[in-house]
Amino acid sequence: MAAAPEPGAAGAGLSGHDIGLIRASRAAVEPHAAALPVRFYGTLFSRYPQVRELFPPDMDVQHDRLVRALLLIVDLVDDPANLARFCGDLGRDHRKFGTLSGHYAAVGECLLDTLEHFAGPAWTPQVASAWTRAYGMAAQAMDQAAVADAARRPAVWHAPIVQHVRRGPDLAEITVRPEQPYTFTGGQFVSVETPWRPKVWRYFSPANAPRPDGTITFYVRAVPGGRISSALVGQAVVGDVLRLGMPLGELAIDPASHRDVVCVAGGTGLAVIRALVEQALLDGAQRRVDLFVGARTAQELYGLEDLLRLSQRHRWLTVRAAISDEDARLTRRSLVEALAESGPWQQPDAYLSGPAPMIRAAARVLHRTGVPFEQLHHDPFVQLDLLDG
Repeated sequence: MAAAPEPGAAGAGLSGHDIGLIRASRAAVEPHAAALPVRFYGTLFSRYPQVRELFPPDMDVQHDRLVRALLLIVDLVDDPANLARFCGDLGRDHRKFGTLSGHYAAVGECLLDTLEHFAGPAWTPQVASAWTRAYGMAAQAMDQAAVADAARRPAVWHAPIVQHVRRGPDLAEITVRPEQPYTFTGGQFVSVETPWRPKVWRYFSPANAPRPDGTITFYVRAVPGGRISSALVGQAVVGDVLRLGMPLGELAIDPASHRDVVCVAGGTGLAVIRALVEQALLDGAQRRVDLFVGARTAQELYGLEDLLRLSQRHRWLTVRAAISDEDARLTRRSLVEALAESGPWQQPDAYLSGPAPMIRAAARVLHRTGVPFEQLHHDPFVQLDLLDG
């Protein structure tokens, strides 16, 4: 059985040899990615049954998150600054689950046992030592960030629904007012827990920058099989109380940059883009912003009137809309077609939000016009492959 690594046991960091060992062992474990979380959580709950109450009954989503977090930590082992930032956010965010300092050793013990099981002969004493140091660094960063965060703000915010507006059969605009001050910036995203699925969290992006009255608006689309999104759209009413985790993400229009901005929003991705534009206003930005909004039907162009009013008050903002599915031959076109017809731009900063295929297609169009890859900013859950198509 692997020894339980103590948070902070590896203060000296990882050597190049350690990093090589960790990445080589990842190759041995990766083919078992689907089975890894099942064994890990089974081991954890068997040895430490008291932690089971921190998790939801249905563990499918949690399984996927464990694998993604583990792979990202491996990717960042040679990038200490970004590894510390990622682990710090992870530790602060885990406060909403009730994670305590004492849990890290138990998790590390069971994680290393799981990796040893699937790595087989590739799990040597040297590999075990490297992973122990890596986990110790990650756990220390998570725990220290969580302790510091607990001294300045709550782990969760209770947020009653104050407005619920249906924008279509599967779409709702939901506004909440947190009972305690909730500090965020336009462009970040928020984990939300509902009364109907306790301990299950889903990420949504506020559709606004901070407001004087403290309210936050979310655009929620009910997806097939999505119990939380379906409940928020079809079941939630004014007075229901949601719980919010800490804001996450660093997507923002840089107020110090002088480059023009192109924003592309599809579907509920409009939430992020609208919040970015409002945040730019709060920051006093005067850069030219071309905003493209796409939807399947005119009914789904929610929030467009507010953006058009903003463009009338601020000459640096231009708003264009594209409808893809409506039976209107003269106006029907896809968002990407509208984008392609409107270029080229002189290497602007581009911000993309919406369905993954739209983001990738829009990124390719912008990249072909000369927008450098590092100036394409997008949802953190979407991987861009500009060579695909």
